[in-house]
Amino acid sequence: MARTREFDTEAAVSRAMELFWTRGYEATSVRDLTRHLGIGQGSLYAAFGDKDGLYRAALEHYRTTLAAAALRDLEEGADARSAVRTLLTERVRIAVGHDGRGCLAVNAACERLPEDASIRRIVRDMQDAGRDALAEVLRVAVERGDIAPRHDPLTLAAFLVTVLNGLLVSSKVTPDLHALEPVVEVAVAAIG
Repeated sequence: MARTREFDTEAAVSRAMELFWTRGYEATSVRDLTRHLGIGQGSLYAAFGDKDGLYRAALEHYRTTLAAAALRDLEEGADARSAVRTLLTERVRIAVGHDGRGCLAVNAACERLPEDASIRRIVRDMQDAGRDALAEVLRVAVERGDIAPRHDPLTLAAFLVTVLNGLLVSSKVTPDLHALEPVVEVAVAAIG
């Protein structure tokens, strides 16, 4: 007879996400995970299959919590420039925290690609969602006459995602929000 799971898998995924985010995939062993989560190795394998399965679950958790919150905040922004400034600044603020741990999704791309196709899909889906949400904010701003239609909103949104990715990598090298804020202002100025 199968035993019932004796731990909260959602809480375990959230805690694993924090550990992977801080240490990275390669530097986090199964032993580190079982200690951090307070579960046995057999329980980890039964719930997630293996370390990769738990890592994918952690990335999905990141997508449905922090990344989803960023998209909601973007949609609630007062105007396009303010919304973009807030999005970029808030993402960088989170990334410089904990001595520059960066962004879990960008870290995953840097550490696991091009070899891991499933991680590529997860990260690409997050970036596509961000690009599409930004494009909609920019499209509405152009329609209202708030910004000049100098660039296609989708292309401009892709540019902003690229700048954000660069800022998130830079936050690991220079974990100082004030040093990175001028780049945010240049990106906002590019909106038009």
